[in-house]
Amino acid sequence: MAGAAYTIFDTLMGRCGIAWGDDGVLAVQLADSREIDTRRRLLRQCPDARESRPSAEIAGAIDGIAATLRGAPHDFSDVSLDLGGLPAFDCRVYAAIRAIPRGETATHAELAKRVGSSGALYAVGHAIRRNPFALIVPCHRALATAGDTSGICANGGVITRRRLLAMEGAIAAGGPSLFDVLLTAAPRQPER
Repeated sequence: MAGAAYTIFDTLMGRCGIAWGDDGVLAVQLADSREIDTRRRLLRQCPDARESRPSAEIAGAIDGIAATLRGAPHDFSDVSLDLGGLPAFDCRVYAAIRAIPRGETATHAELAKRVGSSGALYAVGHAIRRNPFALIVPCHRALATAGDTSGICANGGVITRRRLLAMEGAIAAGGPSLFDVLLTAAPRQPER
């Protein structure tokens, strides 16, 4: 195959996108509210990519992404990533994140230590925010501090991170719903 290619595909979360080249996956874009926005963000990362039918390996990655977004476990360790043009430090961080087992998390400090740069907390955070391989490099498992699920993870957002961690059993799925919050915030009417 000459050049980069991409496709948009259905998941329970919405229409996601994946781009690839000869050396593997170039980017994964989780669903935006509109497909055109998903496509636009993916093409911003891979402007030379042309829409194409996925190879067998990419189809396997797509199936894995869809399964993960349904809450099913999937091992992405056999999915090749095209790391060309990415900083070497980011690549080491992505390798460390890929080693975090499903159902577990690691802090930025732990990841910095794993990549041999224990003082590089901010650099780890920047690498995570730039992660072009959502779910294949499961950045939702990398937390700024233990138990803190806030903060942005590459193109997924806080709500997606919490949902994924809950589906994986890394955090409790409970907590108040929006309806619960509204009920407790509403003024009570006096009983008659």
